[in-house]
Amino acid sequence: MAKTGFERNLQYAKFSAYGFLKNLRFYEPFLLLIFLDKGLSYMEIGTLYAVREVSINIMEVPSGVFADSLGRRLTMVFSFLAYIFSFIVFFVAQEFAILLIAMVFYAFGDAFRTGTHKAMIFDYLRMKGWEKQKTHYYGSTRAWSQRGSAISALIAAFLVFYNGSYAPIFLFTIIPYVLNLFLILSYPKDLDGPRHTSDKRIRDEFATVLRSLVKTMKSWSMVRTISSQALFSGYYKAFKDYLQPILQTFALSLPVLLAYEDQERTALIVGIVYSILYATTAIASSNSGRFSEHFSQLASPLNITLVVGISLGLVSGLLLHLRYATLAVVLYLGIYILENLRKPMGIHYVSDQMDQASLASALSVESQAESFFAAGIALLLGWMSTLFGVGLGIMVVSGICLLFGLIVRLPTR
Repeated sequence: MAKTGFERNLQYAKFSAYGFLKNLRFYEPFLLLIFLDKGLSYMEIGTLYAVREVSINIMEVPSGVFADSLGRRLTMVFSFLAYIFSFIVFFVAQEFAILLIAMVFYAFGDAFRTGTHKAMIFDYLRMKGWEKQKTHYYGSTRAWSQRGSAISALIAAFLVFYNGSYAPIFLFTIIPYVLNLFLILSYPKDLDGPRHTSDKRIRDEFATVLRSLVKTMKSWSMVRTISSQALFSGYYKAFKDYLQPILQTFALSLPVLLAYEDQERTALIVGIVYSILYATTAIASSNSGRFSEHFSQLASPLNITLVVGISLGLVSGLLLHLRYATLAVVLYLGIYILENLRKPMGIHYVSDQMDQASLASALSVESQAESFFAAGIALLLGWMSTLFGVGLGIMVVSGICLLFGLIVRLPTR
């Protein structure tokens, strides 16, 4: 097999189709604007995001245990059912308390999906003897997720423009998620992983995961490894939707489309920009492996992308505060691109450092850290944006994250 090659067979197509359908989240380019439209403050939005991430954190270890005991496919089915229920509640809810409930179900779906599906991919690579292709294979399948996001953004813009409302896009998102549920059931049973059916085995597995977590926290090397990966992904999760109000400011400042309502003008600009952005991130993700080969060790590109990515957010916040919306948008897009360039490398690096015996649970530890960072950053960003405005909020929180990123940067030889 070539150094950068792998077989694009039926299962590769299924993994890619899964990512494509999963990212047909028509609400995503407008989520923060939807919450603002429902009358929420940035602090309340930050709280919603933090509740989502804390809930994910709480459910990450049980999700790994469920995957390793009840089977990964069944775990994924529960995940998609939770997503679908949350979309229905998001559609009908107006009150903050009800939206919190929807966010908890959404978090359940996320927690039972992320580490589980990564483990299925890596298990498949192990069975095929393609372990060294982790960055290339995962990056290539992840690129299909970004292509799904690109198409999703255009469809979402059309739906908002046509309906004159954000709300219905939650209902349309149910369609690809039902399709994905059946796709997961078509995966081969070999990818279910080891099955632990007795209560004692489940308790033992849970205890093993907790011991692994405690062991990780006692090792500065592992804390730094996980923190470096989780910090930027958590930063990205907390920050990414703030592109929407920046784009809204940009859209309403343009001397075009003046015959349309503000929401319709915003929908068109957001849809076009997100579509181009996700097409670009798909290229970044699929070239992650090739990019990593320019370095003798993965730690170097991971350190570089961490510092550059957060720095882009810091400068973007400053430019937005100074009312240079166009430049702010351009720099902010870099956060998305670097996350998708960095993610496959980071998952490869972290998975190589962890116990391979129970990979779903091990990757859940990394996802836990990611959710922890995202929750803290989301709360801080919501608070700062409420107090000082979005631009200064982005700048201050980015500065704090950058300082921490320099502390946990990975060692290079």
